[in-house]
Amino acid sequence: VQLQASGGGLVQAGGSLRLSCAASGRTFRNYGVGWFRQAPGKEREFVACFSRTGGFTTYADSVKGRFTISTDNTKNTVYLQMNSLKPEDTAVYYCAADPSVISSERRNQLAYSYWGQGTQVTVSS
Repeated sequence: VQLQASGGGLVQAGGSLRLSCAASGRTFRNYGVGWFRQAPGKEREFVACFSRTGGFTTYADSVKGRFTISTDNTKNTVYLQMNSLKPEDTAVYYCAADPSVISSERRNQLAYSYWGQGTQVTVSS
């Protein structure tokens, strides 16, 4: 599975962006999919994940109520809608997928085998 992330950019605080992650090579309808981010000088952290077969949709506390993860199986694409953006959301955002993500490991980046290249999100104050 190859993942291609896009949709990042520069936005003012309070604005919105929608990130996309298109998969090719195999349908990931039954995969667990996740978004992670890495800010300068910080470790990569969990943002959100979804698994239809695993039965979970989970958000980091820092984005809960502002971000929404969704999938379009017809386009083999996962989205991250980001609203009410804050300067602390500035980071490189990565999408990830794996066919075997279990609920207890869903926030762990090591549970995901396939990664996109990252897309930069910058939120100005």
